Amino acid sequence: MRPLLTSLDDIVRAVLAAHEKPRVAIAPCAEGFVLRAGLSAAQMGLAEPVFLGDHQRSLELAKARDLDLAPYEFIDCPDDVLAVNTAVELFRQGRVQLIMKGLTSTATVLKAVLAKDAGLVPEGGILSHVSVFDAPGREPAEAGLMLLTDAGMNIRPTLQRKIDILKNALCVMRALGLQEPRAAILAATEKVNYPAMPATLDADLMAKMGAQGEFGQAQVAGPLALDLAVSPAAAALKGIHHPAAGHADILLVPDIESGNILYKALSSLMGLTMASVVVGSRVPVVVPSRGDSEHSKFASIALAAYLAHQHQCQTGKDV
Repeated sequence: MRPLLTSLDDIVRAVLAAHEKPRVAIAPCAEGFVLRAGLSAAQMGLAEPVFLGDHQRSLELAKARDLDLAPYEFIDCPDDVLAVNTAVELFRQGRVQLIMKGLTSTATVLKAVLAKDAGLVPEGGILSHVSVFDAPGREPAEAGLMLLTDAGMNIRPTLQRKIDILKNALCVMRALGLQEPRAAILAATEKVNYPAMPATLDADLMAKMGAQGEFGQAQVAGPLALDLAVSPAAAALKGIHHPAAGHADILLVPDIESGNILYKALSSLMGLTMASVVVGSRVPVVVPSRGDSEHSKFASIALAAYLAHQHQCQTGKDV
């Protein structure tokens, strides 16, 4: 049984305690914030960067920022697509254990990961974006980590996609040591209102699947408004007595728009550090954005490194 990790700092400590540092392919790397993130991870002992990109431009950027790339492997790839494809090939060869997106579109990276000849995504599996963060206001006796999904990848998921997104999220939480995660399938109301609000019906069906054991050891509630998912007082006031109501570990949003808004509210308005990784393939993929704080980029690498050490949660198959 894995130890229960209750904070992002716990994840960092677990990675630092591992015997070997994972190697992270950063592609393409010719951007200041990406170079800094990779070097910071190396200096902290989280991961060893392998830089892929335009060598000359990267050296110029590093020099302007007083960064030293000399100690680390650098593969010259002037073309972004070549850099990303090379990163995938390095993983397949066992030379790196995770991939971090540099200055290119997320679609370019995911296309390389999803390519059939790469063999990284199991048949029928999907990729999804998960963000792990320290839960604000949790009671000391409760697990202190929460997970938001999917705020960065699946635009308008169908019911089947939501089921797969939940399976990926459950894998991540179990890897973090939470054996029976509590998942809230979010909507604007706790009552089914179909066809006006299709998300409420999807949530209701997923909650019924959870009650029938379709997701293994997990408590799945829905539909739930956000306050009913995270506030015991609000859940009690509405008379909702499900184990996940008011105590959710996983927040599954109806679509990318609501997920993105919630993500930005947590990171921008509340100033929370968000560790974000794309899961569902054999390789964890870090997809930082310019708007993420340096701490969030660092925490994302730590989460990906931890999942790489676990050798699971990349397929959703342990549900």
